[in-house]
Amino acid sequence: MNEIDKKSLENAKNLFSSGEINNIEIGTTKGLQQIHKYLFDGLYDFAGIIRKENISKGNFRFANTLYLDEALKKIEEMPESTLEEVIAKYVEMNIAHPFLEGNGRSTRIWLDLILKKNLNKIVNWKNIDKKLYLQAMERSPINTLEIKTLIENNLINDFCLESIFKGIETSYYYETND
Repeated sequence: MNEIDKKSLENAKNLFSSGEINNIEIGTTKGLQQIHKYLFDGLYDFAGIIRKENISKGNFRFANTLYLDEALKKIEEMPESTLEEVIAKYVEMNIAHPFLEGNGRSTRIWLDLILKKNLNKIVNWKNIDKKLYLQAMERSPINTLEIKTLIENNLINDFCLESIFKGIETSYYYETND
């Protein structure tokens, strides 16, 4: 894990242990920006700022900046009362990829907040295999069944800090090159 990830992971844990997580807007772009800023403030000069550059990963191009603001508004308006709706919203936010870096780490926390608010559950990330998760996310723009199944089979209602921290650590591991 590089220095930025180590410091950001500390920030992520502090977001919860300090109680600042309770001040985050849930299910909104602003809320995602708040999470991103908290995680990466002082580490990236674009912490919490919606990107103005087009980006891609492999052969996949994320939302074009010409349409990004409009896409984010539409994502915000998406319903989130069932697991299917929450997953659809999460997948769309991943496709939008609003930041230059740090999207996955931020949106997984954002997802957990939405799940906790609407379904009284969070994801037990430590039980989700990195390779299976990344493959499911890669295919999710075409079919959300894999990511929905992975998440659905790993929902818990254990909100203790230890469980949350283990999940965050696993979530950060998804971003490493191994």
